[in-house]
Amino acid sequence: MDLQFTPQELAFQQEVRRFLADKLTPQIVAATANNSSVFVEKDIALQWQAILVEQGWAVPQWPLEHGGTDWTPAQKYIFSRECYLAGAPMLIPLGLLMLAPVIMAFGSEEQKREYLPKILSGEHYWCQGYSEPGAGSDLASLKLKAESDGDDYILNGSKLWTTHAHLADHIFCLVRTASDGKPQQGISFLLVAMDSPGVSVTPILTMAGDHEVNQVFFDNVRVPKRNRIGEENRGWQYAKYLLEFERGGGFSAPRIQHELQRLCQLVASAREDIAGFDSSGDIARKLARMEIDLKALEITELRILSSVSGGGNPGPESSILKLNSTRLEQAINELSVDVLGYRGFPMNPVRDGSPDRADFTSSVVPRYLNNRAASIFGGSQEVQRSIIAKMVLGL
Repeated sequence: MDLQFTPQELAFQQEVRRFLADKLTPQIVAATANNSSVFVEKDIALQWQAILVEQGWAVPQWPLEHGGTDWTPAQKYIFSRECYLAGAPMLIPLGLLMLAPVIMAFGSEEQKREYLPKILSGEHYWCQGYSEPGAGSDLASLKLKAESDGDDYILNGSKLWTTHAHLADHIFCLVRTASDGKPQQGISFLLVAMDSPGVSVTPILTMAGDHEVNQVFFDNVRVPKRNRIGEENRGWQYAKYLLEFERGGGFSAPRIQHELQRLCQLVASAREDIAGFDSSGDIARKLARMEIDLKALEITELRILSSVSGGGNPGPESSILKLNSTRLEQAINELSVDVLGYRGFPMNPVRDGSPDRADFTSSVVPRYLNNRAASIFGGSQEVQRSIIAKMVLGL
């Protein structure tokens, strides 16, 4: 989307570019370019987070009183786009952009004082305990039991596909506190320390060979009731609020624009190296379609940003965003593999040189494999269509 920025916004854009040129290190850029997982490595993300915290720019989405900025929607968009185009990593959103809004909206004052500063500083590193064996898209059927015992709950059960659970020191969990009535009515939202006695983590390797997801087991884990967000048995309401931010609380378009630019580089290189490359024009047509879809995605994101900045929440439009951003990014991944071929497989540092260089081609195939799961995590494509049908179309 070619925005008509005001002179003040153009000045802000130059300020962001100067900051990135000064503070964004080649090591962080290289690690981001070579990354094929959903999130960049923890230490890289926290390095960048610390730099942004020092500048006061880590969480533009947060209210000013909690450490956010007073930027306009256009400034937030400019900042996000410039960061992605410069090769900066996405900050890990689990605490910053998913849990934090829930604490701000539904947490006690004590919880806000306890958790928000540590989320911002990176002292607390969070993972999300939602899905379970048998409770993925049908999340309300979750069974992790939280039995009341005085001032505590005792947890028994497990969570599945938990990203970065092996790296996190805390997990926010949906638990079953009541079994009568509708399934959604007996769910509560708990904050649990990962070093609590009885918590264990089992790794799960993705088909790309990465370890980023896990199964987390809870065996008689004692959690203080003061760690519950909001009211008992109201966790489903808080969970839906969080999922709206997971699906629509950030910017996908600038990141996907960066991916599309890299694909265009691959295509340009192939045209130089391979006689008769794309003689049918099929790839050119696909690129044009992707450019159109990207512009539509940008407009949707800016609409959501305006709603959030005005005090609202992302709403059902976040499902449109999740659906379309996933579809577009997977199309880019697929075409990148088609264009690059065997050269898209992981780099061998001994054969191919230093892994510190920013050679994104080595991550093309692993990125394609990992992003197949994007159609499922955060709510499957079918779930998003059902939400759109019900909440937007009234079907």
